Amino acid sequence: MIDSYPLFRPWLFSLDPEQAHNLTLSTLDRAQRWGLLPLLIDKAANDPRTMCGITVPNPVGLAAGLDKDGKHIDALGALGFGFLEIGTVTPKPQPGNPKPRMFRLSQAQAIINRMGFNNDGVDACVKRVRNSAYWQNGGIVGLNIGKNASTPIENAASDYVAAMEAVYEVASYITVNISSPNTQNLRALQGEDMLRSLLGSLHLAREALSDQHGVRKPLFLKIAPDLDQHDVKLIADLLLEFKIDAIIATNTTIARDAVQGLEFGEETGGLSGAPVRQASTVVIKNLKEYLGDAIPIIGVGGILSGKDAQEKVAAGASLVQLYSGLIYRGPKLISECVKALKSF
Repeated sequence: MIDSYPLFRPWLFSLDPEQAHNLTLSTLDRAQRWGLLPLLIDKAANDPRTMCGITVPNPVGLAAGLDKDGKHIDALGALGFGFLEIGTVTPKPQPGNPKPRMFRLSQAQAIINRMGFNNDGVDACVKRVRNSAYWQNGGIVGLNIGKNASTPIENAASDYVAAMEAVYEVASYITVNISSPNTQNLRALQGEDMLRSLLGSLHLAREALSDQHGVRKPLFLKIAPDLDQHDVKLIADLLLEFKIDAIIATNTTIARDAVQGLEFGEETGGLSGAPVRQASTVVIKNLKEYLGDAIPIIGVGGILSGKDAQEKVAAGASLVQLYSGLIYRGPKLISECVKALKSF
C-alpha cells in the first residue's frame, strides 16, 4: 500500500490548523461513504486485547479531542483503530475559546491547542454515537466527559455526574477529563481534596447507574503529564480507593522547554506531540510502580512511530492512543503501531 499522506501534508500544513483539521475529517467522511478508505489505508493487524472486561480488536485507539462531537465515528472507525474515544463532551453546548486556538509547531512535531471543550453538548453527541454504524456493529466507543466552562469549579462534580448519566447507555467506557489546561481551574481537580470529592460523587452515581441499567460501565480517569511523583502517588491511591477501572496517561502539557524559540512556542494552551512523549512515559512508569497490575494504564502522548508505542507499553501501558502523531504521520501510523505491538 502506497502511503499517500506525505503527498497531501504540505498542502494541509499550508492551511490554518483548525481549518485543516476540519477539512481532513470531512474528506475522510466522504471517502468512507464512497467505500474508498480500504483502498487508501493499510489494514491493521488483528491483535485482540482485553482490558476492564472490554475486548478490543487491537491495542491502538484514538485519543479524545480529535472527534469531540462524534461526527466522524464511522470514518475514523474504518481507519483500523482498535477503539475510539470521543469528546470531551460537556452537559451543555459551548463554543470553546476564541480563534485562533490551534497552532502547528512543525519543527518540533508538535501542536498547541486551547480549544476549550468546544462541543455541541452531550445529548447531541450521544445521538450521533447511537446512529453510527461503527457503534451499532459493536465497535468500542469511549466517551470522554468534562465540565462546562461556566460551571464554578466547586460545582464541577454536578457537571461530571450529569454527563456520565447522559452517556452511560452508549459508552463502552467513560473517561473523566480533569487534566485539560484549557478550562479555567480544571486541573485543580487533580488536587487531593477536590479529586476525592469528585471521585466520591462519581462512585456513588455509577453505583446507582449500574443498578438502573443492570451493567457496570468502566470508569477511567485522564491525568496531566505535569505531575510530580508525589502527585502521581496521591492519584494512584485515590484510584484504588474509589475503584476507578483504568487511568489514561497523559493529556497535553503546559511545559514549553522543548519549543522555546519556535514560532507559536509561547502560545497558551496544551502542548502535544513529540515534546510530551518523555513526560508521558515517566508518568506511566510512576503509575505502574504504584499500581502494579491493580489498575491498567492507557498510554498516550507523543507517539509518532511504532517504537514510541512500544515505549509506552514497556513503561507499563496496556493500550495506547494516538492523536497528534496522526497529524504528522497520517493513518499509516495506526497500522505501524499495531504491528509494532503485536509481538511486544
